[in-house]
Amino acid sequence: MDPECSQLLPALCAVLADPRQPMADDTCLEKLLDWFKTITETGSSLLLLQENPCLVELLCHVLKPQDLSSRVLSFSLRLTGVFAAQEDCFQYLQGDSSLFVASAAGQLLVHILSLSMRGPAEASPGLQADDWPACAQKIVGHIEESLRSTAAPQITQALNVLTTTFGHCHDPWTQVLWVRLHPLVAALLEKDPVPAAHSLVDLLLSVARSPGLSSSSCSLWETLAHTLSRLSPTQAGLLALGILKLQDCPQALRAQAFAVLLQPLACVLKATAQGPGPSGLLDGTAADSVTADMLLPSKAACVGLLCRTLAHLELLLPLPQRPCPWPQPPLLGATVTLLQLCGGSGSPASDAGRQLCALLLGCVRVQRAALDFLGTLSQETGPPELVTQVFAVLLEYLRSPDSSPMVLKKAFQATFRWLLSSPRTPSCLDLDSHALLFLRELLPVLQKRLCSPCWEVRDSGLEFLTQMTRRWGAQAGFRHALLASEVPRLTEQLLRDPESYVRASAVTAMGQLSSQGLCVSPAGPEHPGGQQKSLLGELLHILSTDSEGFPRRAVMQVFTQWLRDSHADVVGDTEQFVAGVLQVAGQDLDWEVRAQGLELALVFLEQTLGPPCSHCPYAVTPPVVAPAGLLTQALQSLCRVRLFEFAFRALFDCDRPVAQKSCDLLLLLRAKTASSSSLQEPRSSPDVASVEAALQRWQAGDQTQPLGDLEPEVVLAVLRSMDLEGLRGALAESSDHVEKSPQSLLQDMLATVGILGENEADCY
Repeated sequence: MDPECSQLLPALCAVLADPRQPMADDTCLEKLLDWFKTITETGSSLLLLQENPCLVELLCHVLKPQDLSSRVLSFSLRLTGVFAAQEDCFQYLQGDSSLFVASAAGQLLVHILSLSMRGPAEASPGLQADDWPACAQKIVGHIEESLRSTAAPQITQALNVLTTTFGHCHDPWTQVLWVRLHPLVAALLEKDPVPAAHSLVDLLLSVARSPGLSSSSCSLWETLAHTLSRLSPTQAGLLALGILKLQDCPQALRAQAFAVLLQPLACVLKATAQGPGPSGLLDGTAADSVTADMLLPSKAACVGLLCRTLAHLELLLPLPQRPCPWPQPPLLGATVTLLQLCGGSGSPASDAGRQLCALLLGCVRVQRAALDFLGTLSQETGPPELVTQVFAVLLEYLRSPDSSPMVLKKAFQATFRWLLSSPRTPSCLDLDSHALLFLRELLPVLQKRLCSPCWEVRDSGLEFLTQMTRRWGAQAGFRHALLASEVPRLTEQLLRDPESYVRASAVTAMGQLSSQGLCVSPAGPEHPGGQQKSLLGELLHILSTDSEGFPRRAVMQVFTQWLRDSHADVVGDTEQFVAGVLQVAGQDLDWEVRAQGLELALVFLEQTLGPPCSHCPYAVTPPVVAPAGLLTQALQSLCRVRLFEFAFRALFDCDRPVAQKSCDLLLLLRAKTASSSSLQEPRSSPDVASVEAALQRWQAGDQTQPLGDLEPEVVLAVLRSMDLEGLRGALAESSDHVEKSPQSLLQDMLATVGILGENEADCY
């Protein structure tokens, strides 16, 4: 490997291992893998690993539970296979205890088994296992031997191979394989404890989803039922969820699976029941002693089981095959009870309830999971008394000084979802009287959160305010309550918050408040226009001076929406507004701000020339062209705001997304003016030649000279002479089309995430 590439490789491996750093180009990883293949074919792979330990660190890092993209994970797996194909590298990689290579070997066995059965199975579909090819019989024999083993790793590997087999191969021979191996799989359930329980669940669900296998004579449904009864509540939850997701499943098994899934919440209700008599258990579910034992002795086990249960139920609720009837009231009651126990407001009367309260008090994990599930439950209706309890516990969490920033964020999200589902008349989408009463209690809490010393809390409060205003900003009750509070004034102050994320959220919130006429002067609501007049100037100031990109991006999004909605501050002098915004955005160093400037330019172009006649500006059917006089006036307006100069500069932008967006805009403009014969100008015009020369200098990197005032005829002549289609094709090419070298590829990949300066990459 070149010394230059070796120097770049550690930084690239660090980027790949960081889930927060997305790769900008889909083809980069493929090219990187091809490069490594070339190196291993022409030199020592072992030496490559030894000289570049960052590669081994990357392969080990991707094994940890995290949010890596599927592309990076796939790349790492394939790279491992490239190295492990050589014996010395295979032995070198075997210091890794996670058995990366063993996993790849298992997948290889599946492919060999499938290939060896392809000919015989097609020729004789009823072929029995004893008549299979020798290679297939050897693989099956190895799997059988592993299933009989007492070593958990061997059992796990065998189950994983079978899971992959039944998940990818659906030929008739797989039914024969399942009939042969089913007794060995079922025998695992008689061991105590059940070995490789997670892999066993994966296998049984893979078989149940495989066409033909679920209806075989191997009593699959009975095996699933027996497995549910043999696994611990922690292990059985995933199997229960998988069963309930199946399209064709016996009703009795579905009922058993749902009961298993609900057992932890049933235990919560039983432990917190007040006095003798019915404990409010979920319908048809008994809180068995096994589940109770799992909940109470250990905080870790209790928290893990409850979080998994809530997550599984959250996934199940939106599915069409969810159990019917859905036990909405007891689920609401159990979730509210959990939140009360975690928040310290629960008052259980039994010893078990007090023990559960001690385990859950202040548990952020359960609070987050319960709030997520509570928000999902808003899709269904509930008894009025339970809905009242829901709003009460949400208000309790929003008020509590002990609520963590993430818990507060989820409480705001759940509150908004429940307000959306509040009862309303068929002809009215407004908040009802109960929701408005809750809102009046909520606004003082929101005021307090907007003054929080924690920036995440201020940010969550602003996001909640934006959602509320967007949804109910036109309703009289909401408007009156909001204007009577200090929320608009506090939001305006947060435009100058020290944290850039908060400033960005404040910009978005103020933009929405202004769109609804809810920005008021400090004097009161009797002067609704007082604050609006200064907001445009303040947002322009942020766009011009803010040191962080997030607030500036938010300003551009607000301005684009204002232009689209004909905001009062825009329609007064639209040309002046657009010209001022484009002038500032064109000088911004953030490519997303410049790209959003093109979006604003597109909105203005469509408002001036009319929207596109089809979803694609390159459609075969030509667009309808406006009359010559109106077209001339429209183009003159575009020239006055210097839209063309902004778009031409963006066309040669060093950031490819900006250039692509500009190219699309100019192609749309050319299509809309293609058949205008009244605006033709000779190709040899001095003005046209001057503009074309300036554009050539811009393309070469010298953009110091402005284009100056342009006439519509000149602009159209320049557009007709440009090869925009060719430029669009060039921009669509892969990242290393300028210089195809490994060093160039590594530089491009690092430049996309800001590791290198923009001048060190060849096309970003």
